[in-house]
Amino acid sequence: MQVWLRRALWDVVPRDQRDTAEGLRRRQVVTVAVAVVGALVLGWSIRLDPGDSLFYVGTFALAAVWTVGAFVSGRLHLGRIAFGDRLTRPVLTPLVIGFGLAGVFVAGALVVRQIPWLDEQVRSVLDFADQGSVPLLVLITTVNGIAEELFFRGAAYAAVPRHPVLWTSLAYLVVTLATGNVMLAFAAALLGVLCGLERRASGGILGPILTHVSWSVTMLLVLPLVFA
Repeated sequence: MQVWLRRALWDVVPRDQRDTAEGLRRRQVVTVAVAVVGALVLGWSIRLDPGDSLFYVGTFALAAVWTVGAFVSGRLHLGRIAFGDRLTRPVLTPLVIGFGLAGVFVAGALVVRQIPWLDEQVRSVLDFADQGSVPLLVLITTVNGIAEELFFRGAAYAAVPRHPVLWTSLAYLVVTLATGNVMLAFAAALLGVLCGLERRASGGILGPILTHVSWSVTMLLVLPLVFA
């Protein structure tokens, strides 16, 4: 288990993905501009009333902002991790990490629901799940999870020459704070660091995407049962 986690989150695989100086500057400008626009769209969409059809428009618009910004910024890489004596695309490991993190959050939710202020914060987000179509919400959650990782662990990570795990995790936290929801920000902080470490180890976005999506879809489906 220790070796497995080290390869997934810590051991850096060899790669050469450096941008030219001009490419790095372009990526940095695009990243800053997209982060500002994304924060504004996120803040607007999360403040809509549960059941409002504009919520779906806003969430898909946000995914479009992250995705377009990621690909406009420059090259993106899927990444590889060590498996035995060879390098392979990270698939199973990120899924296990995502579901494991979800289990930790579900256990924590049993405590959170006993604290009125935090309970209210979580329920304000779950109201959207109660009022919306579950299949559509799963689709939205999946699409936005992919889009966020394309941008934060793809474009933004590559735009930061030093300490990218720290700075992209902080950026993800700051953007999430636009929702005004403390519990969402707390989740973003933990998820951001974990996905950042996966990005650092693998050199790509596939691992972070799979971890993010497996975690967020599990939260969408399980948390309403915990807070019922």
